[in-house]
Amino acid sequence: MAEDTKSTQKVEQSRKSEEQWHQELDAVRYHVLREKGTERAFTGEYCDLKDKGMYNCAACGKRLFSSETKYDSGSGWPSFYQPNSVESVAEIADHSHGMLRTEVVCRNCESHLGHVFPNGPPETGLRYCINSAALDFDKQDY
Repeated sequence: MAEDTKSTQKVEQSRKSEEQWHQELDAVRYHVLREKGTERAFTGEYCDLKDKGMYNCAACGKRLFSSETKYDSGSGWPSFYQPNSVESVAEIADHSHGMLRTEVVCRNCESHLGHVFPNGPPETGLRYCINSAALDFDKQDY
């Protein structure tokens, strides 16, 4: 029954107006998650975090990335070689700033997370470069 409640909350969160998002998120998170902003390299809270756990969407709480797939890319942002599941994130062509990139968004609430690049480690060859401000970390002991 608790899972049904969580699912209902997630659907409700994905239908929020921008005004509701603006009221619930601090200025930095709103800029990153809703306005497709980017935090400066090497400034994010989770860039160097080595703890085990789950990285969740800071807007809606959806489980996005496991610490098991996090690695040090040297890019200045938390990097992962795969999302938690195929239902976690969506990828969208991004032609902004005169570049061709692939934007990564939360599949649940459509909040901007970062970008994915084809220069990751051998496990997948992908580098999901994600803003710390787009994430909440749930530490787990396993």
